[in-house]
Amino acid sequence: MKLSRTFPFKNGWVMGITGGAIALGLLGLGVSRLISPQPDLAQLEAAATPLQRVEVAALGRLEPRGEVIRVSGPNTELLQRLNVKQGDTVRAGEVLGYLDSYEERLAERDFAASQLVEARQKLEAATQLGEAQIQEAQTRIQQVQAPSSAETEALRASVRQLEAELTLATQDLVRQQSLRQAGAISQQALDQQISTTRQAQEKLKNAQALLAQNESERVANLRNAQAQAQSERANLPVTQVQTAVQSSQENLNLAEARLERTIIRAPSSGRVLRIITRAGEAIGTNGILDLGDTSQMFVVAEVYETDVGLVRPGQPAVISSRNGAFSEPLTGKVSSIGWQIFKNNVLDDDPAANADSRVVEVKIQLDNGKAVEALTNLQVDVKIDVQQP
Repeated sequence: MKLSRTFPFKNGWVMGITGGAIALGLLGLGVSRLISPQPDLAQLEAAATPLQRVEVAALGRLEPRGEVIRVSGPNTELLQRLNVKQGDTVRAGEVLGYLDSYEERLAERDFAASQLVEARQKLEAATQLGEAQIQEAQTRIQQVQAPSSAETEALRASVRQLEAELTLATQDLVRQQSLRQAGAISQQALDQQISTTRQAQEKLKNAQALLAQNESERVANLRNAQAQAQSERANLPVTQVQTAVQSSQENLNLAEARLERTIIRAPSSGRVLRIITRAGEAIGTNGILDLGDTSQMFVVAEVYETDVGLVRPGQPAVISSRNGAFSEPLTGKVSSIGWQIFKNNVLDDDPAANADSRVVEVKIQLDNGKAVEALTNLQVDVKIDVQQP
C-alpha cells in the first residue's frame, strides 16, 4: 500500500526532469545557429566549381618514326640469302636478300641482254650499208650535175656567140641593101650577104635546140638520181632489223622486271628490328623482317575518348617505365592526334583496369630517344600537360 502511493510521485518527477533537459537542448541549438556565422556565397560557388585538369594520363607504346615496316616477299618462296642481321642499319633501296629463283632470273636477264646486243649489231650493219648506198646515190647526183653543168654552160656560150654573129650579119644585110638601091654594089654581093645571114640564123637555131635538149636531159638525170637517194634514205634503217631491236629491248625489260622481283630491297632507311625468316626457309605470312627508323623514336599514347578533347599538338609530355626499362623519365611533345577511335591495344597490368576502353592514338615525339631506340613496342606510362592551350 505504501509503494502504490509513492510510485506516481516518482514518475512525475522523472518526466519533469527529462522534459526540462529536452527544452534546454532545443534552446541551445537555436542559440548556436543564431550565434554561428553564415557561410559566404562566394565560398559556396567556389566549392561547387569543378577542379581544372592539369594533365592527362594514358598508357602507350614506343615505336620508331614511320612505324614498324614489315618487309615481305612471295608466300612459300624460299629465301636463298639474307644480307643483314638484327640491329643493322640500312638505306632505302639497299639489297636485304635474294629469293631462291634469283639465279634463274639472272640467267634469263643475261640471255635477253645478249640478244639485244646482237640485234643492235645487225641494225648497225644494216645502217652502215644503207648509209653507203645513200652516199653512192649522192655521188651519182654529183656526177650528173658536174659534167652537165659544164656542157650546158658551153652550149649557152655558143648560143650567145651565134646571136652576136646573127646580129652583125643582119646589120651588114641592111647596109648592103641600101647600097644596092643606090647602085653602089652588085646584086651578087647582096645575095651573098643574104645567104650569110640565113646561115647565121640556122646555126643559132641548132645551138638553141642543143641547149634545150641538154638542159632537159640534165634535169631528168638529176631527178632520177635524187629519187634514188631519197629511196635509200627511206630504207634506212631496215624496218625488220629495227623491229628485232625493239622486241629484244622489250624482252630485256621483262627479264629485268622478273629479276628485280627476286631481290628483297629496303623500302626505306632504318634499322633491322627483328629477323623473321632466315636463309633457306620459306617465306610465310609473317614476312621476312621488321624495319624501323629508330633515329627518331615516338610514343603512341592511347588517350581515352573522354580526355582527348584536352590534348593539343605541342603540349609537353613525360614518359616513364613502370618496369624500369629506362631509369630516367623521357620528355617529348605531342606531334599529332589521331582521327579515329579504337579499342585499346595497350593493356594495363591492373586486373581492375578497363580492358575494353575506347581510345584515340596520340603520337608524342621524344626529345631524345637514344636510350630507348632498342625498345620498340615497350609499354610506357604517359602524362600530358594539358594546361597549355
